[in-house]
Amino acid sequence: MKIANDCVVAIHYTLTDEDGQQLDSSAGGEPLTYLHGHGGIIPGLENELTDKAKGDSLKVVVQPADGYGDFNPDMLQQVPREAFQGVDSIEAGMQFQAQGEGGQMQMVVVREVTDETVLVDGNHPLAGQVLNFDVSIEEVRAASAEEIEHGHVH
Repeated sequence: MKIANDCVVAIHYTLTDEDGQQLDSSAGGEPLTYLHGHGGIIPGLENELTDKAKGDSLKVVVQPADGYGDFNPDMLQQVPREAFQGVDSIEAGMQFQAQGEGGQMQMVVVREVTDETVLVDGNHPLAGQVLNFDVSIEEVRAASAEEIEHGHVH
């Protein structure tokens, strides 16, 4: 069976950046399982997996626009340190949940801390990066009606 919309797909993958540094991998664990065509993985990888089959292996290079987006400097924000009441120590690299403009919750990462302000970044950590995937397809099957209705694998 070839990968198409409404298929359940299981893949093993290794993700590296442009310098060859490993960013993530499913090696040694369970494969990543997703419902094809329902936004469960980044578009650039999903598009390349279309029409592939169990047993296929491939290398995929995903540009930022088809991955986690370009880095958006507007997602950097200086926040008064007082906004972090109850947090004893704030350091670069820490993550917090923040309320976005539309009221939705989003993760932000602390980039810089001064006595008065904290620079937070709402970009995805992989925004602006070219992503290199080494993928092997472990399973492809038709999704159940319930999986398609719910938009994810059960």
